[in-house]
Amino acid sequence: MSDHISKQFDLELETVRTRVLQMGGLVEQQILSAIDALLTGDIERFDKVIVNDALVNALEVAIDEDCQHIIARRQPAASDLRMVISVIKTITDLERIGDEAQKIARMGKIIYTSERYQLPRFREVSKMAEVAVNMLRRALDAFARLDASAALELAEEDKGLDEDFTAELRQLMTFMMEDPRTISMSIDTLFIAKAIERIGDHSKNISEYVVYLVKGKDIRHTSIEEIKREIGLTAG
Repeated sequence: MSDHISKQFDLELETVRTRVLQMGGLVEQQILSAIDALLTGDIERFDKVIVNDALVNALEVAIDEDCQHIIARRQPAASDLRMVISVIKTITDLERIGDEAQKIARMGKIIYTSERYQLPRFREVSKMAEVAVNMLRRALDAFARLDASAALELAEEDKGLDEDFTAELRQLMTFMMEDPRTISMSIDTLFIAKAIERIGDHSKNISEYVVYLVKGKDIRHTSIEEIKREIGLTAG
């Protein structure tokens, strides 16, 4: 009976992990669809992203309920408890990434359905989105493989996306100062770039949860060098 209960518990944990990855895949598609619509002006695709955010929210609620049931029935301890906690934290960040994708779609729809002096140039924003999506993919892959080293490496790389956002901000400020007619366009672009930068932040958070899950160490608000010393990981 004890062996049966143990196997059933393992199955429940694995099912929850699988649903997290399912949610991650949906969120990734939301980002890709929003950016593609941004580049093509596809209003229907914007609308689909906006509507599908409800699916992301529903998955978060369902997985959270699963975790609550596991805690109530199984009273997990040690690594099993860390798994449940990490799942709850991860789906929160995935839901927020979904919100950022919806923001991009909403702003894109406004841009393409309003009369503007000129449409924003989304080349740099698109490049930022590629980096952010790659960060999300790698964070989810580290979660799937319980790879703390890959997660730590990703946690270091968020600085690059922050720098890209700062560079975009400076460029847009230059546009606005040189030609006030570009102010509306620049603000729209800044809003979208900030949403992408936030996607990178949430992806970094997910990678930090992986380190916590595998190593039992909360690395938030801790320098990378200190983390390496304490848990013996090397990036790369």
